[in-house]
Amino acid sequence: MTLPEVPSRIALGFYYEDFLAVAGADAVDRLVSLSRSPWADWRPGQWQVYTARFPQLETLPDFGNADDNTFSIEALIASRPEVAILSPWQTAAIGEPGVAQIQAAGIAVVAIDYNAQTLERHLQSTRILGALMDEVDRAEELATLYEAMTADTLARVAGAGASGKRIYVELAQNGPGTVGNSYGNGMWAGVIDLVGGDNIASGQIENWGPLSPEYVLAQQPDVILLAGSEWRNKPEAVLLGFGQDPALAQERMAAYTTRAGWQDLPAVRTGEVYGIYHGGNRTLSDFVYARAIAKALYPDAFADVDPAAELARFYETYMPVAADGIFVTRLQ
Repeated sequence: MTLPEVPSRIALGFYYEDFLAVAGADAVDRLVSLSRSPWADWRPGQWQVYTARFPQLETLPDFGNADDNTFSIEALIASRPEVAILSPWQTAAIGEPGVAQIQAAGIAVVAIDYNAQTLERHLQSTRILGALMDEVDRAEELATLYEAMTADTLARVAGAGASGKRIYVELAQNGPGTVGNSYGNGMWAGVIDLVGGDNIASGQIENWGPLSPEYVLAQQPDVILLAGSEWRNKPEAVLLGFGQDPALAQERMAAYTTRAGWQDLPAVRTGEVYGIYHGGNRTLSDFVYARAIAKALYPDAFADVDPAAELARFYETYMPVAADGIFVTRLQ
């Protein structure tokens, strides 16, 4: 199928911020439908910031969410896009017949992939967006930045040698009374692997799931990462992200350290408990989170690196909104 030179009608399934980073703020006017839930429900603080800047997002048709089986090919087609930009997990959910049905309606399907967490896919996806949206130079600038920051991170890690620190990450969604998911492969595990961390969930969990409290205590992690977001109706969650309160984040993080046995963990004794924004990973700005984790593991090698300032600078340069909130933090 031949793509239009620059599509004027786009259905956007995921990677909302990455699309805007490459295509620019004016590209919002080309959106005719969204898979809304992964943005509005998974990252409500982020959604609020973007709908304040672009109120038209609120009224765009919603073609559903592949994760809860509400994805509607018919609704996507009814919005009459020229192109549907989807994630790999969305194309997998609808399968080849679903992709063929969209294409049969005269709609091109473009799949991009930041979820793979490889440098190659990040750069390729960025350049595909640039070619599609006639923003080749901007896409190349972003790809070059991402590649350079990743190379700098890896060079610092290589120069530092083994950190010797064990690291534990937990999805801090339901408070200290409930053990949240950790990651054995992909997501935060992928970042820990990239920077050479010793992830205590490795080999214990295939992808994600909770580790037993006894196992965590026995592993004596030197660094603890609490992954937080802007969740609604989660009264004990670690709330991080757009518009979140640093004092409340500190309070919620501190509550985790009151778990039985945690006061004796090396990470708690030495103050190596960190909060990290769950919505920031697997994006064009996720090099910042890799550097935040690497800084915890190799503090001397990253002494001059300020991940929060790097994220703020990325948003100032490439995004239509500011990174106002809390995205990386350390328990005081």
